[in-house]
Amino acid sequence: MQRTSRLKRELHLLTTEPPPGIMFWQNKDRMDDLRAQILGGANTPYDKGVFNLEVVVPERYPFEPPKIRFLTPIYHPNIDSAGRICLDVLRLPPKGAWRPSLNISTLLTSIQLLMSEPNPDDPLMADISSEYKYNKEVFIRNAKQWTEKYASQQKGASKTPDEEVTQSEASTPKESAISQKRKANDISRKGKKPCLDS
Repeated sequence: MQRTSRLKRELHLLTTEPPPGIMFWQNKDRMDDLRAQILGGANTPYDKGVFNLEVVVPERYPFEPPKIRFLTPIYHPNIDSAGRICLDVLRLPPKGAWRPSLNISTLLTSIQLLMSEPNPDDPLMADISSEYKYNKEVFIRNAKQWTEKYASQQKGASKTPDEEVTQSEASTPKESAISQKRKANDISRKGKKPCLDS
């Protein structure tokens, strides 16, 4: 009961007074299956990108955080190829910082901030993280290419990295970025990552 009334309040607030650069709606009139859109911030490699996210609200909400993941591919050290996000407020203590006083709007704003300010010291994608730390120019170029390819509002921006890899194209920087991201994701599965709950 508490979950339903709280969700109704949050949905009303998010639709009437959304945080800047964030849109939010219910998926098929289900309160526990929500969708959000975050606009890439100006002066970031994600500028002019529109990123779709899935927000699944668990039965124990607000005592358990919502599960949020990117549906739009994004080139980022803290977001893997499955769209999972490495952010402390998305996890329960002791590993995380979720508290029942937080809400979905706060989480989306935190994700928006993480897009602008990645945390390379707690990565999900090891290769992208080291690129961000030691070769920022290349990171920015790759992130911009991914944003143009997957998050722009033009036709053809909906392909996923997996669909892209199956196409027989000449090797481009975009393709090498894709294989790099997949490789980093494999590494993150092998090694124990503080971000991923087992």
